[in-house]
Amino acid sequence: MDATELLEFIENRTYSEIAVGDSAILVRTLRPEDIQMFAIMSGDFNPTHVDPEYARSSQFREVVAHGMWGGALISNVLGTQFPGPGTVYLDQTLHFARQVRVGDTITVKVTCQRKFDHNYHIIFDCECTNQDGEKVIHGTAEVAAPTEKIRRLKVVMPDLKLSETRKSRYEHLLEITRGLSPIAMAVAHPCDIESLKGAILARDRGLIVPTLVGPEDKIRALAAELTLDLTGCTILNVPHSHAAAESAVALAREGQVEALMKGSLHTDELMAEVVDKATGLRTERRISHVFMMDVPTYPRPLMITDAAINVQPGLEDKVDIVQNAIDLARMLHISEPKVAILAAVEMVNPKMQATLDAAALCKMADRGQIKGGLLDGPLAFDNAISVVAARTKGIKSAVAGQADILLVPDIESGNMLAKQLEYLADALSAGIVLGARVPIVLTSRADSAETRTASTAIALVMAHAKRKKV
Repeated sequence: MDATELLEFIENRTYSEIAVGDSAILVRTLRPEDIQMFAIMSGDFNPTHVDPEYARSSQFREVVAHGMWGGALISNVLGTQFPGPGTVYLDQTLHFARQVRVGDTITVKVTCQRKFDHNYHIIFDCECTNQDGEKVIHGTAEVAAPTEKIRRLKVVMPDLKLSETRKSRYEHLLEITRGLSPIAMAVAHPCDIESLKGAILARDRGLIVPTLVGPEDKIRALAAELTLDLTGCTILNVPHSHAAAESAVALAREGQVEALMKGSLHTDELMAEVVDKATGLRTERRISHVFMMDVPTYPRPLMITDAAINVQPGLEDKVDIVQNAIDLARMLHISEPKVAILAAVEMVNPKMQATLDAAALCKMADRGQIKGGLLDGPLAFDNAISVVAARTKGIKSAVAGQADILLVPDIESGNMLAKQLEYLADALSAGIVLGARVPIVLTSRADSAETRTASTAIALVMAHAKRKKV
């Protein structure tokens, strides 16, 4: 085959090549994303077309295409094939006979009705019918037809991919709290903009009843500056961040609150109080951290652990880390979480401790020492999240390409992975500490109020799950 045959060309039919009665056809099936893209392009957000709930109460009972979507298909035929390049649109009449619904297959037929030799104008009959042969649009178009032959390579256009907005993804994450009552939460040292806004936003969303632990004058001054209403918030006045961490942990230990949130203090400052053997919130489990990520290019929520607390966990530490994550996933209604144990390679290598730990963890799961999840490893990152990559490397696994949880080798790899997904892949993240007596919202000081609120939603689910066990 000649290489040029692989190339796509666009070619017109000149005025002299078109006879009365000639026609051209285009067939297109309406997809939901066609409606959405047309709405975005045109700015026409009529709820009849884009709001399923509204559409169900309308005369059509479901969303329908914009009328001009069909008109655009007629323009497609005229501009790209009949007559094609060089055509100038002069006039168009359209009559809309019936609605086009998602799944309808529309056949567009453009037929030459009349020609005018003095100015090379052509009038076309235009008709669109659905898969049942019913006419949906009809009308006429007048164009100035090209008189010179044009044949060119088709311009390669960029791919268009619709994705949920960050706001809609954020709202979707908060859906896990539907029907759950707010919990009492102590917020340690909410003395910067995002930590205080996060607590107030979580209160306004009905997730928490906050106790703000920190210097009262500083908290009130910041609230006044941001015009935040502190109604419903209890303020526990303490002089500085260290005292705030100590007092917040004490409230949790005494059962006065069901969860904690880190404010504008360093993670080490809060966690030192949490892990204190005498006055902290330790349990028989090792404390660990999970980032819950919503990655636009991945079809399910992705949990990364541990990227914030355990610096260089050993095998015994990883048992608790992975069990904590599995338990959280099950609270979030993932019935059998798939755990990919990450390493640089997929094969066990005695010189690479992460691969040895992965193999041991899988066998421990086989023996019931880790319960509730499906483990596989070692797996490289590409095999963990891509079925295609796993198949290419000949990896047969129920986890590969479908991971719910990524167990990372150490804090450095985990932290870099989570932040790369957030900043390079537009992932939404939520951070939560597991294995303590109460869930602890632990996010970066750079994280937004929305991220903190999303993390609070996970804490709410965990607190209610704990209530059911008691």
